Amino acid sequence: MNKNRINGWSLDNRDPQVIKSWMPFWEWFYKYYFRVTSDGWEHIPSEKVLLVGSHNGGMAVPDMAMTMYDWFRHFGTQRRVYGLMHRNVWKINPSLGKIAEQTGAIVAHPQMAIAALKSNASVLVYPGGAQDVFRPHYQRNQINLAGRKGFIKLALREQVPIIPIISHGAHDTLFVLGDIYNLMKQLHNWGMPWMFDADPEVFPIYLGLPWGIGFGPLPNIPLPAKIHLRILEPIVFPKSGKRASRDRDYVDECYETVITSMQSGLYNLVNQKNMR
Repeated sequence: MNKNRINGWSLDNRDPQVIKSWMPFWEWFYKYYFRVTSDGWEHIPSEKVLLVGSHNGGMAVPDMAMTMYDWFRHFGTQRRVYGLMHRNVWKINPSLGKIAEQTGAIVAHPQMAIAALKSNASVLVYPGGAQDVFRPHYQRNQINLAGRKGFIKLALREQVPIIPIISHGAHDTLFVLGDIYNLMKQLHNWGMPWMFDADPEVFPIYLGLPWGIGFGPLPNIPLPAKIHLRILEPIVFPKSGKRASRDRDYVDECYETVITSMQSGLYNLVNQKNMR
């Protein structure tokens, strides 16, 4: 791979010094803006893992950013973790893509995820993507991984444990009212171009900064809601390897195991927060 390519297709552009330079900035948001609390970090072993999260808050994804800061805070900037990011970020905003890549982002493609794990690094993935991060506010306590099971095949193939990550509070940084993607897709089929010439997969209507009422997956400024992150216990599947990763029924079974763990964990977290 070409080290000088800044498009998400290299593991070499991650720069611990750049990460260190961002730490004071992230720390301010962690301590004072989102007032983050977290627990469960003892569940992460010393070896490589596949971190699987559910996130909220629109394109700002504050819980994801705070999770990354927490990782560096606990393990330092030298312990490598790569986050899978949609390739459209590099297409729409190359400058943001470059910064993200320097802090550990790689393009969300199986080839890159496998390469990262084979290099003995951990990988962070949010399988639900846009459907998860822009899910309506009334679904804030529901895990939505959009039925995507590539991460299960990855964990089985590379024989790594899955560490689920859940959060509570980030859904209040952006109030998503609904999704009119089907309507916008019909208009696109009639000739209306997609913004940035990229299918957004969702087209939310939301209340938040700086737009007031916003339409579409536009960048947003998150409101200062308190966030709690929780790292759940590792999930190790009884069978693994390439053969297991090709067994469709077994992949479905493993996917449901992860969903059940994350949903149960989120319900427990919500109930604990409500009891305080």
